[in-house]
Amino acid sequence: MTIYLDAVWALNFLIDLMLIMLTQALARDSTRKRRLISGGFVASLLVPISIYFPDSFLTTVIGKLLFSCLIIYTAFGFKNFYRWSKLVFIFYFVTFAIGGGLIGIHFLFQQPFNIDNNGFLTFHSGFGDPVSWMFVFIGFPIVWLFTKSRMDKHAVEKIRYDQLYPVSIVLNGNSFSTTGYIDSGNQLTDPITKKPVILCDEPFLKQWFSEDEWEQLKKCNESLQIENLPTKWESSIQLVPYQGVQGSSMFLLTLRPDKLIVYYGEQRIETSKVLIGIQFAELTKDRSYHCLLHPQIINLATIHSA
Repeated sequence: MTIYLDAVWALNFLIDLMLIMLTQALARDSTRKRRLISGGFVASLLVPISIYFPDSFLTTVIGKLLFSCLIIYTAFGFKNFYRWSKLVFIFYFVTFAIGGGLIGIHFLFQQPFNIDNNGFLTFHSGFGDPVSWMFVFIGFPIVWLFTKSRMDKHAVEKIRYDQLYPVSIVLNGNSFSTTGYIDSGNQLTDPITKKPVILCDEPFLKQWFSEDEWEQLKKCNESLQIENLPTKWESSIQLVPYQGVQGSSMFLLTLRPDKLIVYYGEQRIETSKVLIGIQFAELTKDRSYHCLLHPQIINLATIHSA
């Protein structure tokens, strides 16, 4: 059997380098690329070692574990034990995740049932089927991109989840509850009263209005003809000017609530010094929250123990 060592070595170097790069991305580490390349080269040395020295200590389980530690040290250095051990664990997690993904894709397209020369139906589990290098060459980048994409989205969703809080709003004597998201980028305030403006979407706010009243609000929002507001809500609505993304001046239809309550950790925050901007659409596609909170309410509101 002919083994093209240079081709196998080059492919392993690229795979090891991408695993190290993904480890860096997940760890949010700022190591320079030349160190990552050095780590990938050291990792690829296991190929000629395994071929020329098949009985070497480095081909054993303990040897491979120690060699992995050397790879991480070469690629990222050693600043402290916590950082180094975290990188080792992430490296193994990435390796198993991508390796498992490749095996899963391979066996997904395999046909476990075959008909032999005698016409008998046979079954094989596929665990001995070889995975071609072409499959690895094509499939590895796909699984790598998928893994990185999912981990990035998971990080974003975790951050967003950590900023979600139960919210109750009292309007015209009626109270409804939802989930709010504290957005540090929301700095909208009423220039006259200096009240912070939060945003609530249509599915949540419609609970306070009849269908006719909501349609009237929509028309008023489009034409800015306040005289056409529903009579019941005239004293609770005001326009707040703001600057749009393109720099043009616009107006937002807002509501004055009787009370806003935010359950912030172990505390209950109450305030009436806030305006509720009406969003005539959904804030999120997954409806994970219906209220975009202003960070200033944490400072201005009265805090009670929950």
